[in-house]
Formats: sequence, structure tokens, C-alpha cells
Amino acid sequence: MKRILVIDDDTYICNLLVNYLDQNGYKAEYTISGIKGLKRIEKDDFDLVLCDFRLPDTDGLEILQKIKTLKPNVPVIIMTAYAEVKMAVKLIKSGAFEYVLKPIQPEEILQLISRATKNNLEKVTKNSFGDEFIVGKSKGIHEVMEHVKVVAPTDLTVLIEGETGSGKEYVAKAIHFASKRKNKPFVAVDCGAIPKDLANSELFGHIKGAFTGAINDKIGFFEQAKGGTLFLDEIGNLPYENQVKLLRALQERVISRVGDNKDIKVDIRLLAATNEDLIKQLENNEFREDLYHRINGFKIKLPALREREDDIFEFTEFFINKANQSFQKSVEGIDEEVKSLFLKYKWYGNIRELQNIINRAVLLTKGKLIKTDVLPEEFKQLSHKQVADIAKKLDGMHDLKEATEITEKEMIANALIKANYNKSKAAKMLNVDRKTLYNKIKLYELEMVK
Repeated sequence: MKRILVIDDDTYICNLLVNYLDQNGYKAEYTISGIKGLKRIEKDDFDLVLCDFRLPDTDGLEILQKIKTLKPNVPVIIMTAYAEVKMAVKLIKSGAFEYVLKPIQPEEILQLISRATKNNLEKVTKNSFGDEFIVGKSKGIHEVMEHVKVVAPTDLTVLIEGETGSGKEYVAKAIHFASKRKNKPFVAVDCGAIPKDLANSELFGHIKGAFTGAINDKIGFFEQAKGGTLFLDEIGNLPYENQVKLLRALQERVISRVGDNKDIKVDIRLLAATNEDLIKQLENNEFREDLYHRINGFKIKLPALREREDDIFEFTEFFINKANQSFQKSVEGIDEEVKSLFLKYKWYGNIRELQNIINRAVLLTKGKLIKTDVLPEEFKQLSHKQVADIAKKLDGMHDLKEATEITEKEMIANALIKANYNKSKAAKMLNVDRKTLYNKIKLYELEMVK
């Protein structure tokens, strides 16, 4: 239920709005003081603020500006009995969602609130994930997002496992922006990119003169993320000796800058990600076991793109549209041969690799559809390999009927595997009726393929 705060010194209007909003599915409350209203906003989370322009202790413009500093994603609707065009323009430029005149029409306010909260959700999603975030339709990724919903409101440390390019940072952002820390910083750190001798300085900061080159005090990533979320990507690459100080920071919630003995309290939520097998690193004494258990408060396993067949073409369409905008092109899609190759390709670089390939293909495509001639060499090698595999199987055969039967048998077996041995589903995939498929299964003795 969305929470609405009404700020107005007219208690009649406040009660009218609160009662009306409560009756229409909102949780509304009010205050007659602008300063008290700001304190409420600072302390609690509201989905929207309705504020009178003229208040005894301040005005709507000042309230608006302070709200945009405290909670920049909260939409604000300003109410006033005075139609001042210049002020209306100034309010909108300062971030007000709308400027409405009194007497208030409850139905109009209800429509504005509905529009503002809907637009705000889209705006927050866009700001949170950027233009490159789409969820997809596959079962695996929807299970991931269900886990995100469950763990986000807590302060549990989350370990996100997934291959390079599979979208681990986007999942981390999804957790952050669905958490109570959403209005505080999200600081992402690539542990693999931090030089070994500078890791402590980067994470915890340093004071001037702490080492050669430390010409000024430096605030580390922990302090930058104060009150918010620190995301340590590829944490398995963090040098072993630097893991000790990280463990202390997580356990005691204090850090000390390099060269300084003063303890600094830190309030952050840690999210970590890895494309490494941390259990294997534990066995090889490359990763501390106590640190592993500290960061593994809640584990999320992100599926690879090749495990998300249902999402490949959704991402493809999305990236084609983005590339069209970037390159001023008008590519409409991919042809059937490219679709077939995309489904068979392993996508070891995952979503990032797909985007790079689409960008290249759109740039090179002269017609409306992306064809195989603009795909990278690895796709051409894939096609040649498939032909070579078939040729090897049929080597020495001269009977076309026998060769056809082998190919047909292989297609049926593959369909059964893909359909998890659901014969009705496999029949649809092969575009044949169930009876025909049953007869073929019996003919090729595939009944025992499980």
C-alpha cells in the first residue's frame, strides 16, 4: 500500500484528503507544519508528498528543494490557492511533479497521484538499472528476481554467483534499489581491477603521508558507501592478505584508513559477486573460509544466457533497438538462419557478448535483417562444425534413405531431451502429430532414452 504525506496548515483540507485517499487504497497521513513534514520525510519512506505552497513556517518551494535533497525519487505535488505562472514554472523546474490550484478536486488529485507514482516507478527503475536492464521471461531469471524481492528488505549480505557478463551487477542494483537503503549510495567495486598493493587504500582510504604518493587524505569505498550498499564484484580476485582487513570491517563494522590508527564506524550493506568457484579457492587456500561464510549470508545463483533460451530473442530485440538509436540505423531483426545459430551458440560471454555481437551486426547490416555474413568468425566456425559433424556421421554411407533415417532419429532424440521427454511437447517442436511421433519413437527404439 502506497504511503502519502499531506503537508497543509488547513486541517479541513488535510482531513478531507486523508479520508479520501484512505478510501481509495492509499495509506495517508498529514502534518500542518513544513518543518515537521520534512522530519517525517527524513525518518520514514513515503511514495508521494502533497504539499501546500504557503505554510506558516516555510513555503512549498523550500520544502520541494529539501525533499529533492533528502529523497530525490519521491514525487511532490504542490497545492496553492494562488495562480502564479512564474512560480508554477519555477516549481516544475525544481522537480515538482505537478502544480494544482485550490479548491482541490479529489478525483483530480487521485489521478495525479496514480500517474505520479507510476511514472516514479518507471523513473526509479530506469535510474537504478540504466537503459540496459531487462529481466526476461525464463523460469530461471524469474526465480532470481523472486529471491531479490525476498532478501532486498533485509540487511543480509548476499553472494551473487554467475558467469562473466551474466548481469551480476544489475542483480546487485536490483537488491539495493528495492531495499531501505535505496536513497543512499550504491558503490560498485571491481576487485580484479584493484592493484594488490593499493587494495587496502582503495577499500578503506588513507591519510596524507601514509605511503609514497599519498599526497592527500583519501576516502575509501567503505566510507563512500556510507548508509548505502557496497558491491564487491569478483571478490574471488581480492588478494588473500587484503581479505583479513575486509573480514574485520564486516565483523566489527569499523575500518581504519591506511596510516591511521583511528577507528571509523561504517554502516554499509555488503553485496558480493563472483564468477569463480570459491569452494575450490577455499580448498587451495586462495580464499579465507571465515570470509566466505561471512559474505555468504544469502546466495543467489544467476543462470547463464545459454540456460535462458526463452530470453535470447528478447535481449536480441532490445539490443537491436538500442544499436539502431546509437548508429542511426533501422534494422528490424534477425533472419531465420541467425535465429538457429543463436539458439545453438554457447554464449560464454553471456548478455555482454550478445550485446557486443548485436552492436557489430547492426553497424555492418545494410538491409533490414541481420544475416550470417555480418556475424563474427566464431559463428561461421559453428556452422562449419555442424556440417562437419553430420559429414562424419554419414561417412561411408551411400544409401540416402539410411542417412535420412539417422538424421531423423537424431532430431527426435534431441527434441525429446529438450522437451524433458514430454512427447506432446516434442511433437509440437517437430511439427508432427503425436501418433506420428509415437510411431517414430518405436521405430527408432527411442522409448528408453531418458
